[in-house]
Amino acid sequence: MDFVRITSIEDPNFLLMHELMKKVFPPEEVYEYSLWKEPLEDPGIRVFVAVHEGAVVGATEYRYYDDLQVAMTDFTIIGQAGLGIGRFMAAKRMADLQQQAALSGRSMLGMFAEIYDPYRIEGHEFGGIKPMDPYVRREVLSHLGYQRLELDYVHPSWENNGEAVEVLDLCFLPIDDSCTEVSASLIVQFLTRYYAVLPDKPSQWQQMIEGLQQRDTVALFPL
Repeated sequence: MDFVRITSIEDPNFLLMHELMKKVFPPEEVYEYSLWKEPLEDPGIRVFVAVHEGAVVGATEYRYYDDLQVAMTDFTIIGQAGLGIGRFMAAKRMADLQQQAALSGRSMLGMFAEIYDPYRIEGHEFGGIKPMDPYVRREVLSHLGYQRLELDYVHPSWENNGEAVEVLDLCFLPIDDSCTEVSASLIVQFLTRYYAVLPDKPSQWQQMIEGLQQRDTVALFPL
């Protein structure tokens, strides 16, 4: 299996990846095809696919903010069971992020991820791919070390229609296992930058940010 970076919408693997995204994610979680041009060309956004016997069987997008010393896993797609795709991509991603952190001269604090709450996402089959089932994914991510931030989380829809998406938890994977909380100001800085690309923010998102600005830290809890 190969871990192949995509940097252009003209890459044939990107079309296969986008089709896979539409198969497994709800519409509000999928960025429109042509809008990917600039993100793919951004050196700070890293999009990779897992290629097995010429087919795209998995994909992941992530980024590293060297000034904040944190990463963000935008998404991980496992397109087929029984190939070890999830473990393969997680290991490749972490090695790449550690290298990015080393280049910045400062160690990584951890990695954010939005994780579906299976009790609020009922009715979506995620393409019928069992490893993408939200119950399974949540348990796997818990095993990887992700923890849930004590936060009533919403995010702007990637359809950029001003709607709030309320079926995910914001989680954090601390590099230091003894970490029990995250700076609220760090979360605000991260979210503000991450969602700057979506100008039409829902009022619920603004209220969440304002609430975070009144806090010093946000506790971490098991998934």
